[in-house]
Amino acid sequence: MIKAGIMGATGYAGNELVRLLMGHKDVEIVWYGSRSYIDKKYSEVYQNFFKLVEGRCLDDNMEELAKEADVIFTATPQGFCASLINEEILSKTKVIDLSADFRMKDVSKYEKWYGIPHKAPQFLEEAVYGLCEINRDQIKKARLIANPGCYPTCSTLAIYPLLKEGIINPDTIIIDAKSGTSGAGRGAKTDNLFCEVNENIKAYGVGVHRHTPEIEDQLGYACGKEVRINFVPHLIPMNRGILITAYASLSKKVTYDQVKEVYETYYGKEWFVRILEKDNCPQTKWVEGSNFVDLNFKIDERTGRIIMMGAMDNLVKGAAGQAVQNMNLMFGFKETEGLCQIPMCP
Repeated sequence: MIKAGIMGATGYAGNELVRLLMGHKDVEIVWYGSRSYIDKKYSEVYQNFFKLVEGRCLDDNMEELAKEADVIFTATPQGFCASLINEEILSKTKVIDLSADFRMKDVSKYEKWYGIPHKAPQFLEEAVYGLCEINRDQIKKARLIANPGCYPTCSTLAIYPLLKEGIINPDTIIIDAKSGTSGAGRGAKTDNLFCEVNENIKAYGVGVHRHTPEIEDQLGYACGKEVRINFVPHLIPMNRGILITAYASLSKKVTYDQVKEVYETYYGKEWFVRILEKDNCPQTKWVEGSNFVDLNFKIDERTGRIIMMGAMDNLVKGAAGQAVQNMNLMFGFKETEGLCQIPMCP
């Protein structure tokens, strides 16, 4: 049994971490961190935990938490984790950061896209990008994990195998992405009000979305060269879910069976990546509440392009579920422990 602390436990990702860790047989939650609700019972913030969680919200004191927890999850805004983390903390506990603070190795790129100075660049090289299906071996040995973003997780998993195998041209990648409103967090924002979101769909962050360089970095590692993509996210009127549809030109003529074999080679033994049957397009409703990513593809012979598709729950595989998956690898637990929820329907 290990002890876990959550900083930012009252945000949507933090709440999902509590839900998942409550069902993990090897974990005890010892810290519900929240600067907004200090000393308030956690079950008063999220009543779904009434009679299930007796703990109260504590402040975000990472140094004190490091003395009590074997692992710290930071479900906090960009810049927060980097402003607190230090060698002493990492000598006592492991840290899984759900923000973007350690996802990119180039500090200037982080500061350009996020508009804030990086407070702990000395840990960028050490931090392991926690995309479990690709970086599993490094994750097992890490003490600091950069939990991937939601759009980058779905996009990278869908595109990575074909880019790695040279099947697609890296200079032609376009990603069209859609997300439910929980991806924007729990904070009050006019754009996320019911009347603004309901019966509406809109593109946002066009050409400037902060997940763009993260996706480009990961795809660049796949093909061994710098990658530039067009990435356009859209907000859709539902609570959870991400759907990405990515397009790229084929580098060579391939058949359906050849492409399917590539995906099977990379993900055939992965529990959380489901490669769908031919012509069955991924849908968010079949992954909701779960840590699964559903993938598929379609070859467009007329244009010489391939369409890569992925669907997942942005709060689970896109945030808290992936963080728990990382924790399982770091501590030698069964990778699926605490993550075997069947997708909810309806």
